[in-house]
Amino acid sequence: MIKEKIQELSKKIYDDVVANRRHLHMNPELSFEEVATSAYVAAKLDALNIPYQRMADNGLVGLLTGNKAPSDQVVALRADMDALPILEANEIPYRSQNTGVMHACGHDVHTSSLLGTATILNSMRDEFQGTVKFIFQPAEEKLPGGANLMIQQGVLENPKPQAVIGQHVMPLIDAGKVGFRAGKYMASTDELYVRVKGKGGHGAQPQQNVDPVIITAHILTALQQVVSRFADPKSPSVLSFGKVIANGATNIIPNEVYLEGTFRTMDEEWRKDAHVRMRKMAEGIAESMGATCEFEIRNGYPFLINEEKLTAATRGHAEDYLGKENVLDLDIWMAAEDFAYYSQVADSCFYRLGTRNESRGITSAVHTPTFDVEETALEVSTGLMAYIALKQLGN
Repeated sequence: MIKEKIQELSKKIYDDVVANRRHLHMNPELSFEEVATSAYVAAKLDALNIPYQRMADNGLVGLLTGNKAPSDQVVALRADMDALPILEANEIPYRSQNTGVMHACGHDVHTSSLLGTATILNSMRDEFQGTVKFIFQPAEEKLPGGANLMIQQGVLENPKPQAVIGQHVMPLIDAGKVGFRAGKYMASTDELYVRVKGKGGHGAQPQQNVDPVIITAHILTALQQVVSRFADPKSPSVLSFGKVIANGATNIIPNEVYLEGTFRTMDEEWRKDAHVRMRKMAEGIAESMGATCEFEIRNGYPFLINEEKLTAATRGHAEDYLGKENVLDLDIWMAAEDFAYYSQVADSCFYRLGTRNESRGITSAVHTPTFDVEETALEVSTGLMAYIALKQLGN
């Protein structure tokens, strides 16, 4: 009865959900700047008569309690709202109108989907028990992360949810399908900023210089041993440097070389140990070769873990709602998500929503200028989350 009712409502509101998604896609805002997005969501919650409070400046937390019977059960549903500093390359009617800013990670899908879920559950409030928290979160894409700030400001209190559920677009999965993984799923992420200082000069007289380019090459090669020789092979780790700046010339050795990179893993104790080893190794190599090294580590998001029992139950609800053939197994994903903060302090489940449609050429990865989604996935995203919420509340 509940499943059929939700499926019917998902079809009924589909056009509105698509319209919301397209509005958000056309009007993206960067992390910590989601003022108009927040106002748009607030207006939609007002229209539904769902009370809410503001957190972390642009964040909103709506609260909806069913009328069927008294219950202390609470489930939180989360969507993120921020966009990325990317110039959109798609030639579509709803292309970004904010030049250089784009919803290239599907947060427009997440937000419009959660508004759709709120619409469904609001129309069914006489048919369920328990309380649903709708978390519309800012700044997933930028440290220190909106999730971290909202938790600090009490988003998981008053009332305290027994579970936190989130979904994220996945262009590798066909629209109409979803994916789950129990246990460790996504990596922690730390940003590395390194400066190797030597003594520059003429390239034809290296004996008069302390060459930071050569020293940096040694450091880059040696640092890979932190992963290959110190990390437990059973626990994934990634160390990558994507920026190297040495402003010399063919015959000019620069005074310094600047590096930026990322370190990711799924073990918090090893993460701390690796930080010490990386810094000590880089500084030691630089010193032994007559240079100095400044090694800054900016701690990012923790690793994301899907609680085993909750994830098994949530997956079961998805199989019931969509059919087993449309629920897939996921592998470990070394990208990062600030939903991980919720998973570190509460039973949580973060699953993937398929948005791929090869026949229409909708295959681009997230964080690219041509990213888009197959919008029929919005019918799945709204209805499935509503169904998961009600089943989690014991309905």
